[in-house]
Amino acid sequence: MADLFALSAEMIDRREVTGPTNRVTNELSELADGLAMVESFSHVIAFRTAEGMVVFDTSSALTGAGVTEALRRWRTDPVHTIVYTHGHVDHVGGSGALVGDGRARGHRDPRVIGHDNVPVRMARYDLTNGWNLAVNARQFGGVNPVHRLGLTGGDARFLPADTARCTDTYHDRLTVHVGDLEVQLRHARGETDDHTWAWLPARRAVCVGDFITWVFPNAGNPQKVQRYPGEWAAALREMQALEPEVLLPAHGLPVAGRERIATLLGDVAGALEHLVAEVLAMMNVGATLDEIVGTVRVDEGLLALPYLRPIYDEPEFVVRNIWRLYGGWWDGNPARLKPPCDSAVADEVATLAGGAQALARRALEVADAGDLRLACQLVEWAVQAAPDDREAHDARAAVYGRRRQAELSLMAKGVFAAAARESAERL
Repeated sequence: MADLFALSAEMIDRREVTGPTNRVTNELSELADGLAMVESFSHVIAFRTAEGMVVFDTSSALTGAGVTEALRRWRTDPVHTIVYTHGHVDHVGGSGALVGDGRARGHRDPRVIGHDNVPVRMARYDLTNGWNLAVNARQFGGVNPVHRLGLTGGDARFLPADTARCTDTYHDRLTVHVGDLEVQLRHARGETDDHTWAWLPARRAVCVGDFITWVFPNAGNPQKVQRYPGEWAAALREMQALEPEVLLPAHGLPVAGRERIATLLGDVAGALEHLVAEVLAMMNVGATLDEIVGTVRVDEGLLALPYLRPIYDEPEFVVRNIWRLYGGWWDGNPARLKPPCDSAVADEVATLAGGAQALARRALEVADAGDLRLACQLVEWAVQAAPDDREAHDARAAVYGRRRQAELSLMAKGVFAAAARESAERL
C-alpha cells in the first residue's frame, strides 16, 4: 500500500511531477485512525464513527462495486451518511452498489446529503440523456476504458437507474453530527453549481470534492454547462483561511501539512484569479473574444506544477467560459451574430480555392508547416463543401489525428480524435 501523503509531499515540495497523481486502483489506504481513501474514478473518502461510516462520494457505476469491496475489507459497519460533493456521474454512479451491499447485510439505507441543486442536476441528466451519452463518448473516446463509464446503446442511461437520490439537501451551509464526528458542509459554485466542500474541525481536514483535482481546474469544459472560476477561487481562499492540515480530494492525492496545503490552494486559486482578472480587463475595454483568447495566458511555470498541468481541461477553454459567464454567447465579431450556415461558407471558400480537394491538399500543406489550427479549419471546409469526397475525408482524418497527438488536454484530444474517427469511418 502506497504512502499517499508521502507521494503528494514529494511532488508539492519539489514542485515537479515524480509519479502518477491520479490513480484508479480501487485500493483503500487508511490515512489516519478511522479515516480511509479508496482511490478510484472518483475517490471515496470514509470516516468511521460509533454510529456508522460517513462516506464522501461513491465513485462511478463501473467502479462502485470495487470501491464497495475495498471499503468492506476495511470496515463492515453500516454506512450512516453519504455526502455527494456534487452530482457528476463519476461521484454518484457507484451509490447503487454501496447501498445494495448495505441492504444485503441488513443495514438501513444511509442518509444521502447533497446541495439543493444535486436533484436539479439529476433531473437535467434524465432530460438530456442522449446528449450526455454523446458528449461522454466524444470526450473520453479512445482513452483508457475505465474513463468511458460503459455508456453505449440506445437504452443506456447516463445517470444509472439505481443511483441513490438525496434524502436531505441544503442551500448554503449545514452542520452534520454523526457519532462524535462534526462535518460542516459548505456550498460554493466552481466546476458545478451544486458543489459541496466540507470542513471537519476536529481533524483539521477539508474534503474538497473537485475543487482540487491535481490537474488544471475543470473550469472551461467546452461541451458542458457553465463553470464558475471566480467563485471557485474564492472557495479555495476560504479553505486556505481555515489553515487545514489534511486535504482530501475526490481526484488526485491527499495532502498533509498546513504550509503544503496552503501552497497548493494558493497556486490553484491564483491561476483562476489571474484568468478572471485578465479576461474582464480586456472585456471592459471592448476586446473581442478572439482578441482575448489570443492574448490571455497562464504562466508556463504554474502549468508545469504537478497539480496544475493542463492535461484534462486547459486555460484557453477557461477563458472562453469566463467570456460566456460575463458576456454571453456572441463573440464580438458582427459577422457571427447571425452568420451564414457552415456549408454555405465552405462552398464559397471551396469555389475560391478551386474545389474541395484543393482545400484538402492545402490543409495538409499547412499542417506540414506546423499550423494545425488553420489546417483544421481548411480541412473542415473541404468536407463541408464535399461531404462524400474521399480525398477530403482522408485529409481530415490525417489532420485531426495529428491535432490530437499535438494536444495536452483530454478534452481537446477527445474532440479531435472523434473528428478523425468520423472521417476514417467514411473511407
